[in-house]
Amino acid sequence: MALKIGPIDVDPPVVLAPMAGVTNAAFRSLCRSFGAGLYVSEMVSARAMLEGSAKTFGMLTFGPGEAVRSIQLYGVDPHVIGHAVRTLVNDIGVDHIDLNMGCPVPKVTKLGGGAALPLHGVLFAAIVGEAVRAAGIVPVTVKMRMGIDEETTTYVNAGRIAAEQGAAAVALHARTAEQLYSGTADWSAIAHLKSVVTTVPVLGNGDIWDAADGMEMIRQTGCDGVVVGRGCLGKPWLFRDLADAFAGRPVQGPPTLGEVVSVMRRHVRLLADAKSDEFLGVRDFRKHTGWYLAGYPVGGATRRDMAQASSLAELDTMIDALIDRVGANTALPPENTRIARGHTQGPRRVTLPEGWRESALDPTPPPKEADALVSGG
Repeated sequence: MALKIGPIDVDPPVVLAPMAGVTNAAFRSLCRSFGAGLYVSEMVSARAMLEGSAKTFGMLTFGPGEAVRSIQLYGVDPHVIGHAVRTLVNDIGVDHIDLNMGCPVPKVTKLGGGAALPLHGVLFAAIVGEAVRAAGIVPVTVKMRMGIDEETTTYVNAGRIAAEQGAAAVALHARTAEQLYSGTADWSAIAHLKSVVTTVPVLGNGDIWDAADGMEMIRQTGCDGVVVGRGCLGKPWLFRDLADAFAGRPVQGPPTLGEVVSVMRRHVRLLADAKSDEFLGVRDFRKHTGWYLAGYPVGGATRRDMAQASSLAELDTMIDALIDRVGANTALPPENTRIARGHTQGPRRVTLPEGWRESALDPTPPPKEADALVSGG
């Protein structure tokens, strides 16, 4: 099955979820080498773009093989969003813009941004509508959560509004902001949204740890595509597995330890090249080492040592010693195939601006501070 997002064909219907500090050009290139799909950048701040942040504009980089330039954008003010979208389209040349309306981080929701914003439907509509108008032929999508908590869900109304305002697709992470990353995703909410939003594609996100999960989400919910987040951390070959599953080909088993460390070497070198600095590339890679080695019998000391490496040579030496000690053909134990990676915190009560629930019809954007978050946060 193929997914159409505006003029963009996404086949297989698989999207890499934006993840702060992870989905940079190097990681996107690595994932893309395993299979086709839509690979979205880290989140950038519309306000930071408006103010000319060098860090933010430095994040707007793409690899030479990145045919579809996809950016996730965060903002709470229609005017600021419109300015940022025009810059992205006219100056940067992006092909797809995804609006972040689902961030559950407390520093975001307490100011009225992220997952808190869809509760203010008039403002939400103004932001999506302005982004769509500013983007012209470039498709704009919206990624959101189910709502603030079980008592205050927003996804049905927000999905309807997004479609009415011209969004090319909507994606639902089937958790509330209160859940953060705890518990299990409620895929029935994706099915419900799909039954309500019928004019644009609906994508599902949450708890896709292997290819079978992606196929099962499609089967259970009828959604038009899947969005993969934490499931690909330390497992970029998940995109190969999903491509095989959607094409009806046999899905390969988990890689051996030797195959894993081969990908690790590729990844860290891509980061070093992208940053034009070996130390910065290795430092950025440190957080990935534990994800790659999760479940393999390598020992905690090895994971800790690799997470402190400062050069390619040092990391290579550690990897060589690991393979000599454990063996390149070491398999991942079957019981460890679904180990969660990345964020696991939650649940946690959501803090909102004072009177936020009572003023749901207020079209006024939150204060500037809510729009001034650091890009990638």
